[in-house]
Amino acid sequence: MGFKAVRCDLIPVKEGGRIRHVFFDTGRDQLMAFMEARGVEGIPAEYDTSISRGLGVPPAFYHFAFEAGSEAGLEEKRQELKGKGIEVTEVVDHGWAKSIYFNDPNGLMLEYCCLTREFNEDDAKIQPRFEVSQQSSLMRGRLSPQR
Repeated sequence: MGFKAVRCDLIPVKEGGRIRHVFFDTGRDQLMAFMEARGVEGIPAEYDTSISRGLGVPPAFYHFAFEAGSEAGLEEKRQELKGKGIEVTEVVDHGWAKSIYFNDPNGLMLEYCCLTREFNEDDAKIQPRFEVSQQSSLMRGRLSPQR
C-alpha cells in the first residue's frame, strides 16, 4: 500500500523470544502499528492472521478503511493496486462514499474510500439503511461487495 515505516522496534522478552513492533504512516497524521512475536512462550509460531476468518465471520466484518482523498485518488489507488497484480473490486457507490476493496497477504479485507458528501445528523443515527442477502458476496466472503 506504500505506507512508510516510521518507527521500528525489536523488543526482547525477558522470558525468551522477541516482538517486532512497526508503526506505518498511513497519511493525514495517522499511524497504524503491527506487532509480531517470535519465540515467545504462549504465542504460537503459526496462526491465522485474518481476524474475520479466525472468528468464523465474513471478511467484511473486520476490515480497515483508508481515505483516498477524492474520487480521482480512489481510481488512482485502484489502478496502482491492479498494476501490482492485486485483485481489487470495481468502485462501489455507497451513496455517501465510494470505495474499493481488496485483501492483504494475511487475508484481511482492506478498503480505500472517499467521501462524496458531508455527514449529517441522520448519518449518526443507527437505523435500517439497506438489506443484504446471506447469498451476497459480502456475506459469502467473496471480494466483490454488493448490496
